[in-house]
Amino acid sequence: MLFGKKIIVVMPAYNAEKTLRQTYAEIPFEYIDEVILVDDNSSDRTVEVARELGVRTFVHRDNRGYGGNQKTCYTEAIRHGADVVVMLHPDYQYTPKLLVALSSLIAVGQYDAVLGSRILSEGAVKGGMPVYKYIANRFLTLFENTLLGKKLSEYHTGYRAFSRELLEALPLNENSEDFVFDNQMLAQIAYFGFRIGEVSCPTKYFEDASSINLPRSIRYGLGVVWTSIAYRLSKWGLLHSRIFDSDGARLAL
Repeated sequence: MLFGKKIIVVMPAYNAEKTLRQTYAEIPFEYIDEVILVDDNSSDRTVEVARELGVRTFVHRDNRGYGGNQKTCYTEAIRHGADVVVMLHPDYQYTPKLLVALSSLIAVGQYDAVLGSRILSEGAVKGGMPVYKYIANRFLTLFENTLLGKKLSEYHTGYRAFSRELLEALPLNENSEDFVFDNQMLAQIAYFGFRIGEVSCPTKYFEDASSINLPRSIRYGLGVVWTSIAYRLSKWGLLHSRIFDSDGARLAL
């Protein structure tokens, strides 16, 4: 526990057999209370490896997508008593050594959400981020900061920590089951007035690390643009979007 808060790490997994052990081995269990892995119908031995490690594991019978995986992750973390939930990808792209840094800022009540920013570290491209993704990241982040009225260094990191109260309050079940879920969630956090902090986070890109291809990246980018526009139109009262509806569907807790 950290500052009397139960910290649960969630791992949204898909074909993570080759990197799961290495990721799990670096988790600082003197501060982390539990790890929950949700397997999205992998075709490799991800589930077997997770169970060999003693990880509490949930398995989707059908592939639901990255967003659908996260919905299950957060639902199960809250059901198991988490006060703070940190999403850590099991592909070893983000270092588990920063779990305490992210979760402690929430545990002490400083923020409701904390992001591990690859841009603040100034090492995204050096770490292997494709140049086209870096350029897209910078453009989309500028666009989003303008429409959302924020000053975040990036919106596209997969390393994130959240308070229980935030996860219970947001209409997350209205969000996509695909990759744009991440962006919709940050827009919701801003829309409903929760506080967002950032921590500098190095990242690694290598063969076994998960990454979406160019066509899916384009689809994600278009989804990001629309989410930002929908946010601004909703704030102006010109659009009714379910993802920004205070009566929208919450997690099935």
